[in-house]
Amino acid sequence: MKKTKDENTEELILNAAKHIFQSKGMVGARMQEIADKAGINKAMLHYYYRNKQLLFEAVFKNAFSLLAPQLNAVLNDDSSIEDKVKNFTLNYINFIAKHPYLPNFIIQELNRNPDFLLKMKDNPAFPNIEKFKKQVAQEVEKGILKPISAEQLFINIMALNVFPFVAKPLLVAFTNTDDETYKQLIEDRKTEVADFIINSIKHT
Repeated sequence: MKKTKDENTEELILNAAKHIFQSKGMVGARMQEIADKAGINKAMLHYYYRNKQLLFEAVFKNAFSLLAPQLNAVLNDDSSIEDKVKNFTLNYINFIAKHPYLPNFIIQELNRNPDFLLKMKDNPAFPNIEKFKKQVAQEVEKGILKPISAEQLFINIMALNVFPFVAKPLLVAFTNTDDETYKQLIEDRKTEVADFIINSIKHT
């Protein structure tokens, strides 16, 4: 019974933390606020996670464990590069729309604590692009794709998908849009990004 209670409490904490981090970010979030939302006292919260950084990392790992297998599956299935671009973009944007704090957290961690993310590479579910690289080379050789390295293509895919989430305040100001309009722009990017990339790399 105690094990079940402990797991339930930890789930409550992680769900509460996810909502607080989403709305206030890492800097704005407070442990007391997370404890209140989870329905526990602050001492209990510190029993599970002694500081905010450890809690944030737990939320990140939990979310990453949901995203990484999806992306890895797309990169390593038997579909064409065109379908991979479409599916990767769709899956990524759908996921990040539900976990908008993740891109900024990754950038923050890269700058502050690069070793933390390097450790994630040991996870078997961490996205592996080796098959993707071979496929790109094969499709270039067959004349399906214009000459491009798989690494450059992968960077383009990531950059076009990640940037609108990382730079949302800047882009909202530049485009002079409200929050709802921006959400629609993000929704449209599920096809816009894929079409843009495919049109740039595919032989007509």
